[in-house]
Amino acid sequence: MRRWVPRKRAGAALLALGLVGCAGGDPTPIRQGTGHHLVPPFIGRPAVARPLGGARIPQHPFMAATAANNMHGDSFVSDTHAASGPLGRAPVVVSSARGLLGGECASVTFDHRGRILTVCASAARMELLLLDPRTLRELASYRLPQRPSTRTLSLRRITSDTSGGVYFYLDQRERAVIGTAARRIEVVAHDDAGFHLERAYDLAPVVPPGDAVTAVLPDWAGRYWFATRQGLIGTVEAESGRIATRALAGEEIENSFAVGPDGVFIVSDHAMYGFTADPASGTPEITWRETYDRGARRKIGQINQGSGTTPTLLGEEWVAIGDNAEPRMNVLIYRRGRDVAGARLVCRQPVFAPGASATENTFVGFGRSVVVENNAGYDLFLTMMFGRTGAGGVARVDLDDDGQGCHVLWESREISPTAVPKLSLGNGLLYLYTKLPDAPWWTDAYYLTAVDFRTGATVYKTLTGTGLGYDNHWAAITIGPDATAYAGTLRGLLAVRDGS
Repeated sequence: MRRWVPRKRAGAALLALGLVGCAGGDPTPIRQGTGHHLVPPFIGRPAVARPLGGARIPQHPFMAATAANNMHGDSFVSDTHAASGPLGRAPVVVSSARGLLGGECASVTFDHRGRILTVCASAARMELLLLDPRTLRELASYRLPQRPSTRTLSLRRITSDTSGGVYFYLDQRERAVIGTAARRIEVVAHDDAGFHLERAYDLAPVVPPGDAVTAVLPDWAGRYWFATRQGLIGTVEAESGRIATRALAGEEIENSFAVGPDGVFIVSDHAMYGFTADPASGTPEITWRETYDRGARRKIGQINQGSGTTPTLLGEEWVAIGDNAEPRMNVLIYRRGRDVAGARLVCRQPVFAPGASATENTFVGFGRSVVVENNAGYDLFLTMMFGRTGAGGVARVDLDDDGQGCHVLWESREISPTAVPKLSLGNGLLYLYTKLPDAPWWTDAYYLTAVDFRTGATVYKTLTGTGLGYDNHWAAITIGPDATAYAGTLRGLLAVRDGS
């Protein structure tokens, strides 16, 4: 297996290459790299659907339909979808290239007609797009402000910038609510004529120049909550536009956050927080704070030092994150109530191999289980070319029956370097975006991979493509209402569905 090899600098000249995306007509497929015919197009066998029962995530009153409204599917950040995904029956892959080395569509959501709304980012621009879900043809576009990081020649700074609209969501009227690089919250509606801005909230009076809005989500009362990279937490009253803030001094937030009926849950690079809003002023109030082991450094495989996970809510009682401990990271599960008897932390479960253990992607959460993906070893995408892979590994961790601890139920050796994985409750399959180790002629071969959630056994792999353009680079997998799996890549967006 060819592992990651450190390099001190990446070619900034690559940013000068053409980055213009497609518009209007039939999309241009993402170009295949070398070795496409040297690797198997399909591995394994078609799956048999085995739906997962149990309680579903409650519908948020101020968000679009659950499992279709943001990168992580719902406000609990469960990364589950009620719909069935592809079963691997004569699979078909469709792709749309948005630019030579840019145009990654990291978050995919759907309106009630099944059309895709996604924000695609490149070194040149960010756009909100409306796409046909079958062909990926562009139906409408809305230009977003350019992120300040993209005006630099620092590839690391660009690729570690999670601001500008990546963590957008759809509200109850299917409008895109976006924290933009202009330090605004923009509410953008769409119809058959295209996109139009309905309202904008100026955050510049409270968000200083040089800071950036990372994520926006509503609470159960309809307030907009936002978090910035430099640790500012804020609320905006939707009607009046009144803003209230609280700063987490010396702390950084590079992930999104989770929202339940009981509050807002945010992780910084130092601590895990529970928040509620003051009913009168809207000021974010800390209901609890728990520090965690943030490690001594940023691990290769994470964007910053500290947790790489957006918090995941489990049922009505728990919230889960990962830490940055050495030599092994831990899955941490907390009681999330305002007041708890005994210790708030109920689970600290180490996962993966010593010295090769890190995650930058949020857990999948279902019932009393979380699935964690190992991203250790993935750095800049340029360092992962020519067959190199990260450490790999995926694990399912379950709470003990008495709720006083947790344990590893299964581990998989699949190498899913960066993708936000998803679980289909409709068929019981966990979807990963994996890289084939030891591919011939240093081929970079990427697969949509289905794993049995119950056992951890790999069921099948479908080749999506080879080469740099198919590197997923932290984008999410999303299961559409028509059983299609979508995944963002460095060059755009692809879809995998069962054939006829």
